[in-house]
Amino acid sequence: MSYEHITCDLDGAIMTVTLNRPDKLNAYTGQMGAEITDAFERADGDDNVRAIIVTGAGRAFCAGADVSGGAASFDTSGKHGAGVFASAKPGGGRFIEAIFNCRKPSIAAINGPAVGVGITMTLPMDVRIAARGAKIGFIFARRGLVPEAGSAWFLPKLVGLPQSLRWCLSGRTFDADEAKAGGLVSEVVEPAELLDRAKEIAREMTEATSPVAIALTRQMLWRFAGAPAPFELLGIDKPMSIERGSHADVREGVQAFLEKRPPLFPGKVSQDMPSQYPWWDNA
Repeated sequence: MSYEHITCDLDGAIMTVTLNRPDKLNAYTGQMGAEITDAFERADGDDNVRAIIVTGAGRAFCAGADVSGGAASFDTSGKHGAGVFASAKPGGGRFIEAIFNCRKPSIAAINGPAVGVGITMTLPMDVRIAARGAKIGFIFARRGLVPEAGSAWFLPKLVGLPQSLRWCLSGRTFDADEAKAGGLVSEVVEPAELLDRAKEIAREMTEATSPVAIALTRQMLWRFAGAPAPFELLGIDKPMSIERGSHADVREGVQAFLEKRPPLFPGKVSQDMPSQYPWWDNA
C-alpha cells in the first residue's frame, strides 16, 4: 500500500516506518496517524515481519502536531483542527492502540526533534534510542493542552512518576542525554549510526527467538508491569507454559540448545497463539 505521510520499507524481517513530511519537520496529522495505524496492523498480521523501526525523514523525528493552521490549529470545529485529531477508524483503531496491540516488537529511532505527539507516539514502542543532539519535549502545558496519546499512563510506567511530573509540568525541551539519564531512551548514538543500531537491536530480539514467545512476552510485560499483585498473572503464565510446552517451538528451542545450533522456530503468530491469548478479552 502507498502512503502520503509515511514510507514503509521491509529489509528482511525488519519493517522501517519513516515519518515523511520533512519540509514540515514530519509534523503529525490525522492522516499520518491513520497511515501508522495501517502499517502496524499490516505488520501484526504478516508473519514475515519480526520487528518494526520508526524514524523520521530529514533532520527531525516529529516536531509535534501540525500547527500550520495558526492559533486555531487544535480547534476541531475547523478543517485543520479536525484533520489533526482525525482517527484512523471511528471509535478505535488509532495509532497508539495499533502500536500497543501489535504482536511484533517496535523500536523508535529518534533522529532529531521529537516533541508533543512526536515523543508520545514512541511511548508504546518497546525500545527508544536517540541521536546525539535530538531535542525532546512534553510541551503540552505550554500550549494549554494536556498530555495525549495515553502518555499520562505510559510515561510513568517507563520513567517513574517524579520524572514524568518534572518533564510534563515544566513543558520544557531537553536533550537526548537527559532523556537517557531519565530512562526515556536506552541509548544515545551518533546520528549516522542511529538506523544501523536500531537494526542491530531488532536483530537481537528476533534472530534467535520464537515469534510467538516474543508476542506473548511483550504483552505480558506491558499489561502486568503495574498490576497490584502477581496472582492474575500466575493464573495465566502457568497454563500458558503448560500449553506451550507441547508445542513444536519449545521442542525446537530445547533441541537447538542441546545441539548448540541456532533454533528454527516453526510457530507463526498468525496461527499459533495459545488458547489463553488474548487473556484480557477472556477476563
